[in-house]
Amino acid sequence: MFSHGGFVQLLVKRIYEWGRTEQKRYTLSFFTMGNTCSNQLGIPPAKGPNAVGCTDFMMDHTAQGSFFRLYYPCQETEKAEKPDWVPCREYFNGLADFMKINRTLSERIFNYLFGSFKIPAHLDAPFKSNVKCPLVIFSHGLGAFRTLYSAICAELASQGFIVASVEHRDQSASATFYFCEKSESEKANKNVAKTSAAAHGNLVKEWMYYRILQQGESEFPLRNKQVKQRADECILALDKLTKINSGIQVQNVLQTQFDWATLKNSMDLCRVAVMGHSFGGATVIEALCKEVNFKCGIALDAWMFPLDDEIFPQVKQPILFINSEKFQWAGNISRMRKLDSAIIQRKMITIRGTVHQSFPDFTFLTGNWIGKLMKLKGEINPEIALDLSNRATLAFLQRHLGLEKNFNEWDPLIDGQDENLIPGTNVTVLQSAI
Repeated sequence: MFSHGGFVQLLVKRIYEWGRTEQKRYTLSFFTMGNTCSNQLGIPPAKGPNAVGCTDFMMDHTAQGSFFRLYYPCQETEKAEKPDWVPCREYFNGLADFMKINRTLSERIFNYLFGSFKIPAHLDAPFKSNVKCPLVIFSHGLGAFRTLYSAICAELASQGFIVASVEHRDQSASATFYFCEKSESEKANKNVAKTSAAAHGNLVKEWMYYRILQQGESEFPLRNKQVKQRADECILALDKLTKINSGIQVQNVLQTQFDWATLKNSMDLCRVAVMGHSFGGATVIEALCKEVNFKCGIALDAWMFPLDDEIFPQVKQPILFINSEKFQWAGNISRMRKLDSAIIQRKMITIRGTVHQSFPDFTFLTGNWIGKLMKLKGEINPEIALDLSNRATLAFLQRHLGLEKNFNEWDPLIDGQDENLIPGTNVTVLQSAI
């Protein structure tokens, strides 16, 4: 779903065809059995010592502004609710438009499959940390959006990080939104509804949906342009958080209950990393090239196609590639290998039994049968796979951000020392291709 888009096409079309006739609806219910049973399926809670809060931030209402979901250590509170995993129906509509299928039926199917799930974090809960938190900027994959990697982001927050999961506005997200100012006629027309999402009554929400590759259009120019914008959006998020950390008063365009002033001096801006999955993995490389304040990068099953060859020697920071066993191919691995360095630490591991979708939350939200059919699940238990990825990530971050934690107990994972890990890659790459 979040690399080339072919997976979404397979997933949605098959489910869509099942759902079109009455006699197949029983089949759909059988295949997805357990999706409405909270004791069987759901995004696993974070394992770190801190409770996790989350909130949304939009600074500058235009499409050029910054928009992200923030995960952070919080005060435990019984009043705070857990937010919906999918924020609203327009995200389902974005997937439907991408697939050129009926919005109404696809929305019902997606709502049935995923509409009841919650993110394992407390919405707008008060920030709490006894020390300055290192910062991670997270970039989602193609066709995704800001909430779909909540298991990863919440785990990092539970371990003491502040994580900003950017929702990209390069038309690579299935859907996203910004605001436009009402025209004079709209202001005069009392029948024009005020948006409930914005803090200002003179703003109207505008949706931006996934941009489909046109027939005969070359893919590289589009993806290359997008990866550059994505990196800029990661840097912009870092810039906004830097201002917040310095105590500059900010106005969140969105209506939230979170007090952003409590984040003053909360972040250790000498310890900042960038992380992403698939297209977000390519975004990691581009962002490292553009912004030296990113001290290291974590690329999850990176899709290297969008990147210019000339940027590889310009990247000076350490990188950890964490790959799935089933997604990678020789050409993609050879591009990762171009980042190998005798001076700068570049590590690669592969998690056995995993697929490309072992990193987003989808892997936890479907039953075993349909999960494997639709390649949302691999052969390995998804919690084991994500634990390995998260622990290797934490060990790498400790090593290269200079953290005083006990994450170094997982250092062997960085070198692939586990029965469920492969050091390097399972893909054969000819040396001449590197």
